[in-house]
Amino acid sequence: MPVEFDSIRAEHVAVRESVGKFDVSHMGEITVSGPDAPELVQRLTTNDVTELSPGEAHYSALVDEEGVLQDDTVVYDLPESRQPTEGHAYLFVPNAGHDAESHERWTDFRDEWGLDCTVENNTERYAMFAVQGPGSEDLVADAAGEALRELGFFHVVPAEVAGADCLVSRSGYTGEDGFELLCPWDAAEPVWEAFDCQPCGLGARDTLRIEQGFLLSGQDFDPEDNPRTPYEAGIGWVVDLDGEPAFLGSEALGEATEPDDRFVGLELTERGGAPRHGYDITDTDGLVIGEVTSGTMSPSLGRAVGLGYVPAEYADPGTAVRVVVRGQQKSARIAATPFEPEP
Repeated sequence: MPVEFDSIRAEHVAVRESVGKFDVSHMGEITVSGPDAPELVQRLTTNDVTELSPGEAHYSALVDEEGVLQDDTVVYDLPESRQPTEGHAYLFVPNAGHDAESHERWTDFRDEWGLDCTVENNTERYAMFAVQGPGSEDLVADAAGEALRELGFFHVVPAEVAGADCLVSRSGYTGEDGFELLCPWDAAEPVWEAFDCQPCGLGARDTLRIEQGFLLSGQDFDPEDNPRTPYEAGIGWVVDLDGEPAFLGSEALGEATEPDDRFVGLELTERGGAPRHGYDITDTDGLVIGEVTSGTMSPSLGRAVGLGYVPAEYADPGTAVRVVVRGQQKSARIAATPFEPEP
């Protein structure tokens, strides 16, 4: 996926006002199936997979023994037609470049725990597309059948698109209504062409998700360069400490529910650039208190916004801070996400 097909602004506006499509085939696809598949998924993801039924999905996190985020993911309990005759089957989606390490990690724990299930890295078997925006329902219904209009959020069904056997979920990474489709790799081109709308690149992907306050693995958290727990990263709601069996890292997270640092939104209140990854966040006296992890000039809001970590005592919306932009301290404030237009 290129940074842009036409322009970041045009692609961003298409998704916010009509519909756009993204080739997200760089994402991973790991299938876990067999008699002990539910136990393995339960023990290696933070959300309670036992609450899912076939055809449902949820957002979750992968953490290590210390509760540090390794990745965030979506877990699909595959539809009945994709379930094996014995046992159960799930699909989870690691972020780009994480499929091989996820497959190895899950296989190692499966063997260590003596569980009876198969873990397959199917990333090279599937293409994945996202059709996003208020016009996405009409476009997907035209291509995949009127029944898709009734598909609930985070539900997944099989559907035929351009003659290809696909999985379609109502989900996305833009904050708009949308759908994500998995199709066989060799059917990628006709399935992509089945959706006649604005193609969108990585630039618009980033401006859209930053406006919503969505995490980007490897940028807003990284197990090596910026280790964070789900609570610090603002996704504590995907941590279920009561699930059985307990997930790896649950003991550590049970002792750290009130983090010292919090993931927040930032708005510059004076002109002169935008917050960017790695820029310092200071208090009003110039003391460095945190760091920007993502930032942009928002096409929808017309102002510079960003995301980053600050100590909990600075995390309330409206708190005055500064962002160091190219060596100059710029006035800013903490903001709730998703960012809202000015009143």
